[in-house]
Amino acid sequence: MTRTSVRPLHVASLVALVAVAATTASARSQGGLSFQSGIDLINVTATVTDGDGRYVQGLRKEDFAIFEDGEQQDVTYFSDDRVPVSLGIVLDASGSMIADKMSAARSAIDRLIYDLLGDDDELFFLEFGNRPNLVQDWTIDRHAISRAMARVTPAGGTSMYDAVARALPLASVGRHPKKALLVISDGNDTNSRMSIAELQPLIRESEVLVYALGVDSTAETLPSRPRVRVPPRLPFPFPGRSPQRRSPPILPRGTWNAGTRERVDAYALRRITDDTGGRTEIIRGFRGLDEATSRIAEELRRQYSLGYESPGHRDGEWHSIRVEVTDRGLTVRARHGYIAS
Repeated sequence: MTRTSVRPLHVASLVALVAVAATTASARSQGGLSFQSGIDLINVTATVTDGDGRYVQGLRKEDFAIFEDGEQQDVTYFSDDRVPVSLGIVLDASGSMIADKMSAARSAIDRLIYDLLGDDDELFFLEFGNRPNLVQDWTIDRHAISRAMARVTPAGGTSMYDAVARALPLASVGRHPKKALLVISDGNDTNSRMSIAELQPLIRESEVLVYALGVDSTAETLPSRPRVRVPPRLPFPFPGRSPQRRSPPILPRGTWNAGTRERVDAYALRRITDDTGGRTEIIRGFRGLDEATSRIAEELRRQYSLGYESPGHRDGEWHSIRVEVTDRGLTVRARHGYIAS
């Protein structure tokens, strides 16, 4: 099948495109795995951690229980092998991504694709400022991804919701059964036509794991505000004179106004990631981006693949999924459910 770039679409078109892409992904899935309700097997990726947050290996099929809408299902497929991933990288290229931030992002992504991912993992690269822009379509050529990042020039606002909506159908036609998105941003959405409420159904209809790394720019080392000597305010005006309105002190140019610092909207990011079985991580400054991408690469290597026969719902409704393990001291993270389209 020939893959093509996805042009910007309105909300209704995006919904239709996700449905088509999901059907295509079902046909291309390896081992019969698909997350669409019309297929025999529901695919669930599970991440298991202990009380210290370390990934747990060595669990067996019998250690897992899956519930759909509260009713336990038979686990008919199980694997703890490392499987290749189709990963889309979605990078904030808005005007706030000044030179040192973009340099740190490029360095972390280069290490991710060259050193941490498998040779058989495939990638695409999409950047977003005022609007999403697919710079590099699916490829296994790491140099192509690196060259695509080098062509990015930060400018404009932040259309993160539109970028995720555009990336989802593209991720859905990745050649590997495990499909994921990694979104990296240092700010809040300012430019999307689509709202977070409109984006969530698209996320729920997709089988894509979504991860978000939000970089808290307030944690960066910034120029300190100079001390400004303000004369003491007199308790009352001099007799015969009206009170004077006092203007705020003027700071020298180039100093940092703490009131303009933009915090990452962690709540919005979690609304994008948590239903999928992925996660959001908030990083204190771009110096932590390298370690954060390493943690996500490790997670993708250490996940369990589970499957159960579909109950056959085709009602267009949300059906919840809950995954448990017999050891109650462990924590399982998996997608919260699916829409039976």
